[in-house]
Amino acid sequence: MALRRIAPEQVQLGMYIQGFDGSWLDHPFWRTRFVLDKERDLIRVHESAVDAVIIDDALGIAPEPPPAIQREPSAWQSPARPAAPAWRPAAAPAAAQPQSFASSYARAGRVFGKSKRVISAVYSDVRLGKAIKTEKLMPMVDEITSSIDENPRAFISIAQLKSGHEYTYMHSVAVCALMINLARELRFSEAAVRDAGMAGLLHDIGKALMPVEILDKPGELTEEEFEIMKTHPMRGHELLAKSSGVSHNALEVCLRHHERFDGQGYPDGLEGDRLSLFARMSALCDVYDAVTSERAYKRPWTPTESVARMREWTGHFDPEMFEIFIRSVGIYPIGALVRLKSGRVAIVTGENREDPTRPPLASVPDALHPESERLDSAVEEIVCMESAEGLSLEGWESQRTKLIRRFRS
Repeated sequence: MALRRIAPEQVQLGMYIQGFDGSWLDHPFWRTRFVLDKERDLIRVHESAVDAVIIDDALGIAPEPPPAIQREPSAWQSPARPAAPAWRPAAAPAAAQPQSFASSYARAGRVFGKSKRVISAVYSDVRLGKAIKTEKLMPMVDEITSSIDENPRAFISIAQLKSGHEYTYMHSVAVCALMINLARELRFSEAAVRDAGMAGLLHDIGKALMPVEILDKPGELTEEEFEIMKTHPMRGHELLAKSSGVSHNALEVCLRHHERFDGQGYPDGLEGDRLSLFARMSALCDVYDAVTSERAYKRPWTPTESVARMREWTGHFDPEMFEIFIRSVGIYPIGALVRLKSGRVAIVTGENREDPTRPPLASVPDALHPESERLDSAVEEIVCMESAEGLSLEGWESQRTKLIRRFRS
C-alpha cells in the first residue's frame, strides 16, 4: 500500500481513491476505496469541499508533477493552493464548541438529508443481492453521533419530521439516532454508543428483501401480508450474518427488535432477561419512531399521546428502560407543526422541562395572521400534530429554520 494525500484538483482518472480527508458531508460519494474511472465522478471530486483526497499509488496511477510555468516577474499570478502534506492518520478531534440551536438544527438537517441518500443506496444494493459493508456506513453513524452530541434535540426533532413517503428509509436513520441518544443516557462507552447507532441503522434491513407491493402498500396489511412482513427480522439477520464487520449487538437488534418483554413478540417469543440490553433498547426506539411518524394509513401520534399509550401497553417494554427512554427524548420535537385548540397552527420553538406538554410556540403565518408571533403556551393548548404536506405549506423547510432561528434567539 502506497498512500498519498493530494489536493482534489490533482485527482485524475485511473487513480485509486482510498478515502477523503474531511467530513463525509463534504463529498458526494457514500463509498470509498474505488478506482476513479468516470468523468462525471472526476468532476464531482474536483468540485467537492474536502481538504484532500487519499489515493493508493499501488492500486492506481500516481499523480504527475505539474510542469514548471515561466512567467514574467511583473505578471499577476493567482495564489496557488498550497501543496497537501504527506498523508498521516488524523489527529483526535478537538472538543466541540457550544453552538446555537439554530446552527445545530441546520447541521442536523444536512446530516439527515445525506443519511437518507446513503441508506436509500444501501437498500437498493441489498435488493440487487449485494452484501453490506458496515465500514462504509460507520462515517455516517459518526456524523449522526456528532450531531446528537452537539444538540440531541436538534437531530431527533428533524428525524421525527419525515414525511410518509420516505418512512422506510428514514425510519432506520431515526432509530439510529434514538439508539445513540438512549446509549448516551445510559452512559455507554464510546465504542458501545457507535455499536448502538449501527445496530439501529441496520435493524430493519430485512425489509429490503420484502415484496415491494407489500412494503409500499398505502393501506393496512392483510393477515397474510402481515405474516410475510413478520419474516423481515430473520431475513435481515441472515443477510447481516453474511456481511462484513457486523457486530453481535447489531445481529441481535435486527433479529429481536419486535420481541416483547412479556414474551408475546416475534420471532421467538423471548422474554425478560433473555432479551439483551440492546434488544430491549431497540424495541422502544423502533415503536416510538413508528407511532410518531406520518404513515399513508394513519396520522402520527403526538409525542405526549405516544408516551401515554406506550405506558399503557403492559408487558410490551422493559419498564425501567421505558422511563429512561422517555427522559432521553423531548415530548414535542422542536420544529414540529401543531394544531391549537384555538384553530391556529403553530411551530414548536423550544422545550418546557416543567411541563413538556406545553412547549414554547410561535404562530405560523396565515391569511388572518400574516405575521408570525410568539404565543403564550400557558394559554394555548395543543390538539394534534400537523404536517407541511397536509397544510400545503410551500418552502416550509427554509421557513421553519428561519422561524426557529428567530424565536430561539
